[in-house]
Amino acid sequence: MTLAERLAGARSVVVLTGAGVSAESGVPTFRGADGLWRQYRVEDLATPEAFRRNPRLVWEWYDWRRQLIAGCAPNPAHAAIAWLERQVPEFLLVTQNVDGLHRRAGSVRMVELHGNLWRARCLQEGTTRDLPDVPLAEMPPRCSCGGLLRPDVVWFGEALPPSALEQALQAADSCDVFLVVGTSAAVQPAASLPRVAREHGAFVVEVNLESTPLTGIAHDRHHGKAGVLLPRLLGLSPSPGPQPLSPA
Repeated sequence: MTLAERLAGARSVVVLTGAGVSAESGVPTFRGADGLWRQYRVEDLATPEAFRRNPRLVWEWYDWRRQLIAGCAPNPAHAAIAWLERQVPEFLLVTQNVDGLHRRAGSVRMVELHGNLWRARCLQEGTTRDLPDVPLAEMPPRCSCGGLLRPDVVWFGEALPPSALEQALQAADSCDVFLVVGTSAAVQPAASLPRVAREHGAFVVEVNLESTPLTGIAHDRHHGKAGVLLPRLLGLSPSPGPQPLSPA
């Protein structure tokens, strides 16, 4: 049975995505940054301690990242996932990416486990606000209440938002098909979600450039670029449009 056939009969589908999906849109990993940022390790900038020590420096780095991403566009893998969401009664996209490309591609039912670069959170009120896609005028930015804003992302040493993780675990526990796309499966607890799904009877499919720790538990595995493979596996043309889900 093809993946498209399984999906055609599925009631609930979960998709887990990682950096490999965004890399095909040209989003850099930021671990080899040029110029000024080469003197800093990511671990020295993306921590609560770094923000307390020098919030302006951390915000300058994040604003620089945002401007790089602003020039990137969703690719066919993003589009295929957004299309799949519209075909399935119960669907959840669980992404480890913080670049916002899934939303730009049209995904709605999703959990951003590690947050989003295009949002900020007030340290005083705990509220979040969207950020413009232009360079920030104030460094570090402040909330209308006067409180300091921080990037709404999960830093090293911080726990995932409990509600986001709980939603992802519940979806993995009850889905019929679980797709793993473009992730190295090295970061917990996201890497445990496909195992949870398989233990509860889901059909697990991996789409990645190379083998990962999850390859051995996947019922079906495909190595290559997600932007090429995923539309094909879903039985779509290279540019997914509004068409019915049917076997390939």
